[in-house]
Amino acid sequence: MNAYNTKAESPVTQTAVLIIGSGFSGLGMAVSLKREGKHDFIVLERATEVGGTWRDNTYPGAACDIQSHLYSYSFKPNPRWSRVYAPQPEILDYLRRTAQEEQILGHVQFGAAVERASWDATRQIWVVQTSVGVFEAPVLISAAGHLSDPSYPDIPGIARFKGQVFHSAKWDHSCDWAGKRVGVIGTGASAIQIVPQLARTAKHLTVFQRSAPYVIPRRDHVYSDAEQGMFERFPETMQELRDELFWGNESRFPQRRQVPTFIEMIRGMAASHLQAEVPDEALRKKLTPHYAIGCKRILISNDYYPALMQPNVDLETAGIECIDETGVLLKSGEKVELDLLVVATGFEATELPIAELIHGVGGQSLAHKWKDGGHAFACTTVSGFPNFFFMLGPNTGLGAGSMIFMIETQINYIREGAGYVLDRGVVVEPDAQAEIDYTDSIQQRSQGTVWVSGGCSSWYLHPGSGKLTALWPDFMSQFRKENGSFRTEGYNVRPSVAAAQA
Repeated sequence: MNAYNTKAESPVTQTAVLIIGSGFSGLGMAVSLKREGKHDFIVLERATEVGGTWRDNTYPGAACDIQSHLYSYSFKPNPRWSRVYAPQPEILDYLRRTAQEEQILGHVQFGAAVERASWDATRQIWVVQTSVGVFEAPVLISAAGHLSDPSYPDIPGIARFKGQVFHSAKWDHSCDWAGKRVGVIGTGASAIQIVPQLARTAKHLTVFQRSAPYVIPRRDHVYSDAEQGMFERFPETMQELRDELFWGNESRFPQRRQVPTFIEMIRGMAASHLQAEVPDEALRKKLTPHYAIGCKRILISNDYYPALMQPNVDLETAGIECIDETGVLLKSGEKVELDLLVVATGFEATELPIAELIHGVGGQSLAHKWKDGGHAFACTTVSGFPNFFFMLGPNTGLGAGSMIFMIETQINYIREGAGYVLDRGVVVEPDAQAEIDYTDSIQQRSQGTVWVSGGCSSWYLHPGSGKLTALWPDFMSQFRKENGSFRTEGYNVRPSVAAAQA
């Protein structure tokens, strides 16, 4: 790394590869480069430590809903997971240890919030302006993630509320909800973990539901010392478990294709769970979804339904009209008085905020390029943005399965692609028509899936175009087959300025 000053005395740091973000994707990318012997890279992290989503989401009850042994790096197995579904502090500790043990921390610039990233066509490098200075590199990798920026509901009057209010991803740990009137907006993956915790000591808890989620049992258990010891002494048993979990999740994809046998199986499981946990017929009716199962994320929980059955908890489905100084006004005309309001409304996962900050050829922003929905060649590169790779971007999400598998697939593709750029002194950019053809093939595959034709509105679909832009509409194994190794087919490759002058 070479640091020098510009005329404006702004610090400029040069390197070969810049990585934005240090969550699972950015950290994994850094480890892959380091293990290959490439040390000339910098990770730009806006926070003060690594961890991404698992650093930021510290709400009570936060835990993974993918099995721990699958929701971890294949190259960094952990025999000491405490249980099948690890809690947030344990996952964050795993990421911290990975950064330390793989000697990545020396490559991370903390407190470096990206303000603008621009392609300098004359010098053929990326210039990234941050809160701590300017960084330059021929290769830029965005690993900011799609669960990094909270999404707030557009509800009239929410700013007028005089009680405490915060997003689930920005939990205020100084807040004591015991004996208070609490409201939770949302019934998604975060909310169903938060609600049982709040219900224990809140004076009264109101859960504001827009649409009921499908919920299935959480088959969780604590790993005994003997099991952990076996994983440690015989690593092959961990790999066998990982393989079993992977193919178990892979077998769930036909449900999204609306294959009747598979649909009926998972719908029956959810219906039985609801019937067993909620004997109250009126409440059960409120909790019954009215769209095809799998259209939205299927949630797992053993304590959400019991929490809603408690006498101090109400499920409100009338819809929110507005919010005033003291509570929530419902469309039914009733009012719910509150002391605390928790907003559990997810993230800006469809229109990614980082895309506003990245500018390619001619100064075009990635957000403008994606105004009708995100799209990328091999789900990773974008025409008009040379030597740029995007992790966990368009069509990389999953309806079932571990995102770490998708991340590792992209890590391999990008490592090979970045190596090709740097070793050969070239600029690579996907051909515009090749990108269109590839993304058209994804949309064709999405037809007939429950996400497109399941009768629900979800963040999986772009709000403007209606296209499936968030999820991969095929098997995880097919994603790796297509996008697990970098190939120059579909790319325009040209010598870099530096190589041409050499």
